[in-house]
Amino acid sequence: MPSYAFFQGKFVPLAEAKIGVMTNALHYGCAIFEGIRGNWNEEKKQIYIFRLKEHYRRMQDGCRLLQIELQYSLDKLCQITVEMVQKGDFQEDIYIRPLAYKSSEALGVRLHDLESDFLVFAIPWGRYLDVDKARCAVSSWRRPDDNTIPPQGKITGIYVNNAFAKTEAVSNNFDEAIMLSPDGHVSEGSGENIFLVIDGRLVTPAGYSSILMGITRDTVIKLAQNELGLEVTERLVDRSELYTAQECFMTGTAAHLTPIAEIDNRKVGDGEIGPITAKLQKLYSDVIRGRNAKYIDWCTPVYKK
Repeated sequence: MPSYAFFQGKFVPLAEAKIGVMTNALHYGCAIFEGIRGNWNEEKKQIYIFRLKEHYRRMQDGCRLLQIELQYSLDKLCQITVEMVQKGDFQEDIYIRPLAYKSSEALGVRLHDLESDFLVFAIPWGRYLDVDKARCAVSSWRRPDDNTIPPQGKITGIYVNNAFAKTEAVSNNFDEAIMLSPDGHVSEGSGENIFLVIDGRLVTPAGYSSILMGITRDTVIKLAQNELGLEVTERLVDRSELYTAQECFMTGTAAHLTPIAEIDNRKVGDGEIGPITAKLQKLYSDVIRGRNAKYIDWCTPVYKK
């Protein structure tokens, strides 16, 4: 069956969801997006959408930044998304992309006096980083300061920064980039947050390090504390700590939990997947597929039984 989109207030085949070439958001990056995973559970023949409400709450916050009027409530956004996925009748892992955008067909740099609209679609999508262990490089491109473009919102325009870093890394034969904050501390990947294991503790850059406060990041922190009893510290992280950490991994809705084997041609630990990373990876995989009853409230089932 074809994928569908919710577009201009109704469900349409994805191929028919088109915007005009003068759409303001296309020219100036004035839009807020989310990335949401639907994870297929083969045993239950069910797709579980992971932390759906939390994603839309973050989108609502981003819309306030861009003065976008979302015409739908949180519950309605969730309802639309579930219905849209049902129409696709997927039986595999999917990626859901909501977008709230300046929809006026009008040129001119501004946020005011422009109409806004909302769309969402879903597509089949497997692993974002298609490796078991990633090779990373510290990028020459740095993350912007909050007073440049707020990194807390998934503003489409900011992602050219991420694209610079990603392409630089791949062109140098690495899988992913690690970007630094404006003051030179570790920030995040081009589409992921980053964690280090140092002396049995988890360490991750804090919110003031120009990071996106990731929902997968929050999930992993909670699992590490509640299930493994790990101490988690959010603080400034020096670049040199990337080279001396015993383990390192990235987290993101698209990337899930991806181990890092190498940074700047230096092995992380012994270059293999570390024991803490492996435990968290297994925990996370079970949680997002509805296999852990303790966290089932994070999972929204799509198909009615």
